[in-house]
Amino acid sequence: MKPNRLKERMLANDPSLLNGWLTLGSVAAAEVMSRQPWDALTIDMQHGLADFDTALNMLRAISSSEVTPMVRVPWLDPALIMRMLDAGTYGVICPMINTRAQCEEFVACCRYAPQGARSFGPTRAPLYAGDDYWKHANDTVLTFAMVETRQAVEAVDEIVSVPGLDGVYIGPSDLSLTLGLDPNAGLDHPDLLAAVDKIHAAAKRAGKFTVMHCNPIDYAQRMQARGFSLRTVSNDTRLLAMAAQDLLRQLKPGQA
Repeated sequence: MKPNRLKERMLANDPSLLNGWLTLGSVAAAEVMSRQPWDALTIDMQHGLADFDTALNMLRAISSSEVTPMVRVPWLDPALIMRMLDAGTYGVICPMINTRAQCEEFVACCRYAPQGARSFGPTRAPLYAGDDYWKHANDTVLTFAMVETRQAVEAVDEIVSVPGLDGVYIGPSDLSLTLGLDPNAGLDHPDLLAAVDKIHAAAKRAGKFTVMHCNPIDYAQRMQARGFSLRTVSNDTRLLAMAAQDLLRQLKPGQA
């Protein structure tokens, strides 16, 4: 089976790992982004514009590069999670995991028996990963539970104790909201950072990875010192807008 290069480098404690985020639902954008030196690219099916068919073709575009393809599913939906795994994603990020029971259900969707309850039928995955995909998928595909609510922070030790879970993914905007903070302007608030540190510490004790979502680029720089396994930086929509703004500032000074 094709190795999961992202997982290998996370296990080696590489501090430089970066994950790009795809929100446009564009196969062309996914292909362009995959030609840049990202360690992983995640197709956002929760707040992004991709449906299943588009996400499938985005996976095909990413898979022609060395970048590790991942998907954030819209919700804890076993049917869709299994379809995305069969389509060849090498990592699944599941939002709004608030309890150990929810985490157990999520992980079960991603693992073949006897470790889980994933149904057998990996349509595209063997084309990308190899004919022996089913033998090694349980140990290769990454599973990340999003911890992004006050309830989840309170239950984080139980969540990270679930066997088969690879790590937690911190969503600072939703976490800010549940803590009564501004999801855009409160990212450096002491209450949020204390919750982030609690999540990170719990994952580290359990031997699990921690991924931090960092939309502003300078926020990703500030978060590097906290020692996350992986940082998500910006997204295709923001990067396109930033490039256009920079061009217009140069060519239309005073108007952009």
